[in-house]
Amino acid sequence: MTVGQISKLVIEQLEKEFPQLSFQYKTSITKEEINKALQKIDKELGQTLFVSNSSIRPDGGIIEVKDDNGNWRIVLVSEAKHQGKDIENIKQGKLVGKNSDQDLMAAGNAIERSYKNISEIANLMLSESHFPYILFLEGSIFLTETISIKRPGGRIVKLEYNSGTVNRLDRLTSANYGMPINTNLCENKFVKHKDKAIMLQATSIYTQGDGEKLDVKKMFDIMTDISKTSLKTLGSEIFNQITKSK
Repeated sequence: MTVGQISKLVIEQLEKEFPQLSFQYKTSITKEEINKALQKIDKELGQTLFVSNSSIRPDGGIIEVKDDNGNWRIVLVSEAKHQGKDIENIKQGKLVGKNSDQDLMAAGNAIERSYKNISEIANLMLSESHFPYILFLEGSIFLTETISIKRPGGRIVKLEYNSGTVNRLDRLTSANYGMPINTNLCENKFVKHKDKAIMLQATSIYTQGDGEKLDVKKMFDIMTDISKTSLKTLGSEIFNQITKSK
């Protein structure tokens, strides 16, 4: 199943557990909508827009809930990225590289494109106290442990998780300020530095760690958990709908 299909199962689950609340699923958000949200915070923000119909489309879409004032608030944004086919190639006996004589392919940088969507959703939610963005990672460039794979001929190839040639996780952990992966970071963290209070919007990054695909049930549970954390954070702003139904 795609992460978008799982998102639709999550919204069904939320509707069952919270029948008093109204939810909706969106596949995209326009840059114009993001700019309007920024302008509500400060008139100097959200001024630049070159392509009027530009938008972002996270893989898993966006789930929103209607608050007591009739405004739609984001409770979940999800994406899934698969990059790095070293494990599959080794198992199939395929050699890679310019001369087709290597076990491993040097990792590329395509995964860094995820930052665009993360940054745009962060702009959209700058006034919120939560950031329910999940990034699921699959593939050999996201190892958190060293693994050994056997080629068809019997030769063992070792994939070192801390190899700069293979691993690209460190290029994504800036999206969660170097906090732990496989952790629900939905609630914004406030840190103090001298006389300043700084709000951190951290992406919740999840990976199997061994290069294999994440289990669909596990993804569903993670997405549901972060959605509920969003509802908890919104708290008083959806309180009237909950109390009226009791």
